[in-house]
Amino acid sequence: MIRIAAVGDVHVDKDVVGRYRPALEELPGRADALLIAGDLTRHGTVDEAKCFATEFGGLDVPVVVVLGNHDHQSDRQDDVTKVLTDSGITVLEGTATVLEIGGHRLGIAGTKGFGGGFKGACASNFGEREMKDFVATTERYADALRDALRSVEADALVALTHYAPVPETLAGEPPEIFAFLGCYQLGQAIDDAPTALALHGHAHHGSERGRTPGGVPVRNVAHPVIKQAYNVYQLLTDAVDTKDPELANV
Repeated sequence: MIRIAAVGDVHVDKDVVGRYRPALEELPGRADALLIAGDLTRHGTVDEAKCFATEFGGLDVPVVVVLGNHDHQSDRQDDVTKVLTDSGITVLEGTATVLEIGGHRLGIAGTKGFGGGFKGACASNFGEREMKDFVATTERYADALRDALRSVEADALVALTHYAPVPETLAGEPPEIFAFLGCYQLGQAIDDAPTALALHGHAHHGSERGRTPGGVPVRNVAHPVIKQAYNVYQLLTDAVDTKDPELANV
């Protein structure tokens, strides 16, 4: 059995330091790894990245993250990434990592992702150069996630993104902004690999549960949605159907 703790959109700055730590200190008894689905900071500054590293670093479980749009706000995403990696936190962007947990291999592939919308209401690669560039960005992130997922040999495979791969987990947000919250190409990438679970954030007013067209469970773990320090999901257990891995919320 593999237990994954997950949260997103924690938006850490100096005023948040200490808020999550008591629950994080309990992680070793509750989960084998912590995954964070972007928006680690408020404005993507180096100082905020250091605050995040103070709050979420130095735990007794591996911490794996992707950046979110807030983490790009100050155009210091490379510096933010360095602060995090120097603190022992794994940052994924079109890349993957494998964790050895209890004799099993947990593969995690991640990307920030991008917007673009969903079938029937999405941007298309047609018209002005600006629109083509927008869609090309969407496709670049999705292709990188697909390649990362396919590169992994593991007993259980998790996709970690900031932007949503399906519209179901955006329910509660204004439909007019769905195109800025996720894109169907991420869902296609997830379905093109033997993915067991997809985690994302970004949609603060969205819904928790959804599925890709191929049936992969999707969970929106944005902190305003789950309303706690993290949710816990279990994989590779005989007790629960692995197609619905949500077992325990803590």
